[in-house]
Amino acid sequence: MRNVMVLIAVLLSMPIAAIENNIREMDFNQNWKFKLDDQGNFKSKTLDDSHWQKVRLPHDWSILEDFNEKYDGATGYSPGGIAWYRKSFKTNFDANKQLQYLYFDGIYNHSEIWLNGQKVGGRISGYTPFYYDISSYLAPSGEENHLAIRVDRSRYIDSRWYTGSGIYRDVKLITTNKLHIPIWGTYITTPSITRDAATLKLKVAVSNQFTENRRFEIDTDIISGNGEIVTTHRTKGTLQGKTEKTIDMQLQLTSPELWSPEAPNLYTAKTTIKVNGSPVDQLETRFGVRTIEYDAARGFFLNGVSTAIKGVNLHHDAGAVGVAVPDDVWKRRFKKLKEAGVNAIRTAHNPMSTRFMDLCDEMGFLVQAEIFDEWDNPKDKRLNQWERHDDYASRGYANYFQEEAEGDLYNAVKRDRNHPAIVMWSIGNEIEWTYPRYKAATGYFDMNASGNYFHNPPFISPQEIVSRFHKSDEGKYVLANTAQKLSQWLKALDTTRPVTANLILPSVSHISGYTDALDIVGYSYRRVIYDYGHELFPEKMIMGTENVAHWHEWKAIEERDFIPGTFLWTGIDYLGEAHNQWPNKGFNGGLIDVAGFAHPSFHLYKSLWNSEPHLKITAQTEEQSVYQRDEKGNVTEKEVGKWQHRVWGWQDVNEHWNYANNEPVIIEVLSNCDSVELFLNGKTQGVQTLKNSPDHIHKWALNFEPGVLMARGTNGCSAIDTVVTAAQASQLHVETDKTNLAADVNQVAHVLVEVRDGNNTPVRHQEMQLSVENSSNLELIGADNGNSSTITNYRSKDVITEQGKALFMFRSLDGKAGVIKISGTAVEPVSVNIN
Repeated sequence: MRNVMVLIAVLLSMPIAAIENNIREMDFNQNWKFKLDDQGNFKSKTLDDSHWQKVRLPHDWSILEDFNEKYDGATGYSPGGIAWYRKSFKTNFDANKQLQYLYFDGIYNHSEIWLNGQKVGGRISGYTPFYYDISSYLAPSGEENHLAIRVDRSRYIDSRWYTGSGIYRDVKLITTNKLHIPIWGTYITTPSITRDAATLKLKVAVSNQFTENRRFEIDTDIISGNGEIVTTHRTKGTLQGKTEKTIDMQLQLTSPELWSPEAPNLYTAKTTIKVNGSPVDQLETRFGVRTIEYDAARGFFLNGVSTAIKGVNLHHDAGAVGVAVPDDVWKRRFKKLKEAGVNAIRTAHNPMSTRFMDLCDEMGFLVQAEIFDEWDNPKDKRLNQWERHDDYASRGYANYFQEEAEGDLYNAVKRDRNHPAIVMWSIGNEIEWTYPRYKAATGYFDMNASGNYFHNPPFISPQEIVSRFHKSDEGKYVLANTAQKLSQWLKALDTTRPVTANLILPSVSHISGYTDALDIVGYSYRRVIYDYGHELFPEKMIMGTENVAHWHEWKAIEERDFIPGTFLWTGIDYLGEAHNQWPNKGFNGGLIDVAGFAHPSFHLYKSLWNSEPHLKITAQTEEQSVYQRDEKGNVTEKEVGKWQHRVWGWQDVNEHWNYANNEPVIIEVLSNCDSVELFLNGKTQGVQTLKNSPDHIHKWALNFEPGVLMARGTNGCSAIDTVVTAAQASQLHVETDKTNLAADVNQVAHVLVEVRDGNNTPVRHQEMQLSVENSSNLELIGADNGNSSTITNYRSKDVITEQGKALFMFRSLDGKAGVIKISGTAVEPVSVNIN
């Protein structure tokens, strides 16, 4: 691939369109029944399931169960099991003219689909979207059909993070004419874009499942964001019976509104198939127009503008709601990430839901869409890296990769290849651990590296790495060959974006043939070899695809034009990856915790990734701080230079000003102001500058006295922050982001509760147990405090605050008014009215 790649693409999303009052896509999430059991012929048409639990999809049964140490922290100390879902429904379609498809956006995992007692199919992967033509399995129109789905999550440690269990994404019933556009059948690219015009190339697959030939017209209207038709295309065609072909269209779009994170402009292509002037099928395809360019020396360009990729990694769970995540929960989290300056997301380590991807388009996030975490060989789900367990419960995707990978990649890319948000595809995450040649060839793991793999360049020369690698046995599978195969499969579907992967051992991967399959080489925690990689392999773009959320990671990128950006590990804390850490059930190194509250690292990156002045005060006793005062009263590290070696998580600090009288305290202020002045009860404590703070933290040493601690920027930097000594807790402060809820599974009211004293000062140094009561028409879908070591069931109506805060999430069952009442120890209850 050329050193500079100009790659342009647009969005395809799954539409809802009506033709002659027949809805092409129907929400199929309602009126399901569920049983966590496998003892019976549950696929039978005649089974009495009246006593089964009624559920709405999406549904994650694992998150509803209690956390238990007998399971494993790798998947969040949550159970798996085998369960069945059932649904009865009638159809009203003309079998002579129409087809019906059952579409699943994702079932975790090992699913089997049974309709009217016949097996339709199933999917091993829990992340792959899939569908089936069920027309031949259906009862005659108007008669009852019985759908049964078995989900086998008995391999409850089959991943290295919380996966959830069940039908956790949307299900749709899709009805089409036998002459129709297939699912994922539209593909739009823009080979030419200027400020004045964009050329749109639209490929529309047309399927004729009649036995005889069909003549048709196919019309496409391009509709702007304000609903105006801005250009059209009309053509005619003929298609033989039982065949499919692709119709190519080219349209000109005048003065296009480009898509970007700052302005996520979207258009709609409404494509209609007509026979004798009457519409028989219609598809509405939202899309965005933008250009992407990658230069190995100069970085990344979006719409011709040099753009730093300020990214984070995200797993697919959202804390208390598990993996069946309503839109409003992602929206709240995405807004918080935007506030930090995040403009990009890497989907770790699997395809996300359609809804997730649609929100990335709408809210403006660049996406690295990742597809696999395992290839030919398994990872150890408990310990990561190479496999050291072989029990049934930990058997994962690698056991099925040879048979399933091509189909899973095909479905993921076909579904998502037109999202403007996606700017690169990742075919794998830290794959090298699982192949025998790579670890030994690095030189890190057979020498005294002092545990500093993250922070030391290679200990052996490139020549020695080459020698070690090629003298070793290659094993049953060759990583480079698998990478080439995956890259080729992907590029057969989409050539508008580069292929990358997250490399944990890049010094070896560069010489093994692995990177030959990649257009961009992602480095996992290896910022210390950015220069090494660029000097030895200047034709390859290198970037950080996993980096810790500390200053030293972004500093390395700011200093190098050839590194386009990073994806921090991680944007939001997640469940799982906590083997033998009970009661901790998750990873705590995000910018945001599992309840959506900001960690200190959030404020660091908000100050780094935004031009607006920002300032945040944190503090800790000198005894517990990573800093100390020297004999002159200056603040120094207890371990000099330690800031350059920090990895996941942040040092222990507080956001309150409550300590013992005269206790030595270290103040840490996170800010992008070059200089900051600190005041205690109106008296200046001096000015600190970033120039004198190599770790990018302003610091002071004080002896505690109660009152008001204030920090403010100087020299024209207007940021300010204040913390006040809190008295005894005496009230609850409640905020909610919604007071109106429709009976919509994706609408959620987030109710934030904060403990305060009589002066309305937040009480962050003491905790309180809160209890919630709510009207029967409101559903509590999650209660959380953000501390992943809290093992209370997420549906409990009681929760203990963390740093004086807690979160409750509600949905409406009927769209009618309701009341939420929250009480705490020795404080007056507060209420929230939902209208």
